[in-house]
Amino acid sequence: MTENTDVVVIGGGYAGVMAANRLTRRDDVSVTLINPRPAFVERIRLHQLVGGSDDAVVDYRKVLAEGVRLVVDTVTRINAAERNVTLADGDPLGYDYLVYAVGSATADPGVPGAAEFAYPTASLEEAQRLRSAVDGAAATASITVVGGGPLGIETAAELAELGRTVTLVCGGQLGPYLHPRGRRSVARELSKLGVTVLDGPGTKVTTVTRDAVRLGDGREIPSTVTIWTAGFRVPELAGRSGLSTDASGRMLTDETLTSVDDERIVATGDAAAPSGLPLRMSCQAALPLGSHAADTVLSRIAGDQPADFSKGIAAMCVSLGRRVGVFQFAHRDDTALWLRLGGRLGAKLKEAACRSPIKQLADEARKPGSHTWPVKDAKRRERIQSLRGEAPATR
Repeated sequence: MTENTDVVVIGGGYAGVMAANRLTRRDDVSVTLINPRPAFVERIRLHQLVGGSDDAVVDYRKVLAEGVRLVVDTVTRINAAERNVTLADGDPLGYDYLVYAVGSATADPGVPGAAEFAYPTASLEEAQRLRSAVDGAAATASITVVGGGPLGIETAAELAELGRTVTLVCGGQLGPYLHPRGRRSVARELSKLGVTVLDGPGTKVTTVTRDAVRLGDGREIPSTVTIWTAGFRVPELAGRSGLSTDASGRMLTDETLTSVDDERIVATGDAAAPSGLPLRMSCQAALPLGSHAADTVLSRIAGDQPADFSKGIAAMCVSLGRRVGVFQFAHRDDTALWLRLGGRLGAKLKEAACRSPIKQLADEARKPGSHTWPVKDAKRRERIQSLRGEAPATR
């Protein structure tokens, strides 16, 4: 009789669900997914929830394999020596292998008044609270969005399209990932929507009050509703459990995504820092990272050496309301190219990019092992060698 292997996956986001579904390839593997909510959250649609065009929630029955046991709870500690996790209700849950997919959350702004008066947007509950605040504000109320990254841009555009008075405070450069051409395109579209963009030196927020934000250059911006989209962090579970992490809280792993502390623990998604060189926090990265984490566990169960992660990201999509978007192409090492598509075509590509992950998860649930990712990052090994100060390998 084949011995059964118990695998616990902590976190039911894009990477966690992909890993859990793929692990069901083997009949002798029992998979338990632990998540604090009973429904799947489409984080890439949270700005739409704020604007009222989507609820950003999908029933797990649409994306999770039937063989996966869903436990709605929170893990408070990983006990690597005993191979179990402690749940919020105090009960331990044992595992043979653990997949760490806790995702990311809003970083502590470290700005006076931000915790009291600004609304973060990284989770479902945060976005729902913000939606209520926006709905409760007068139509002419001033709204300030802090953060010039994709979430800040998309949130500002979504609200401006509704006729709201929006100021986007970038704290530096608008869309720092974007190619200069793509950045100019985004700036033009935001201007058309009536968004006031404050970028460049002196635009870092230094104080948030009930009705204003103050900037580094001394300006004070009236703000009835202040939205904080700047910066993300990883939950402290790994560090609190005595496992090695980077400065942002990501679990340190080797290139197979295996923890540097314990070969029975594999990290994935936003919570993983393979070789100290993590991928950009994104849905695009989460799916291939999730499938690779599962493959690493399955390889170890089979007694095989897991493969190194080699996937890349080759684009960024930014929506600018419901009718316009920018699809920014990139090199396979995730650096932006000059090439982009915009306008209505950009919006259609963005919507397709939002729908695709749900389809990919559902496909993996029906046919475990079917997920493939065509983008390869051939230069990753060179960057790791450079990071370590190693000489490049000869061919």
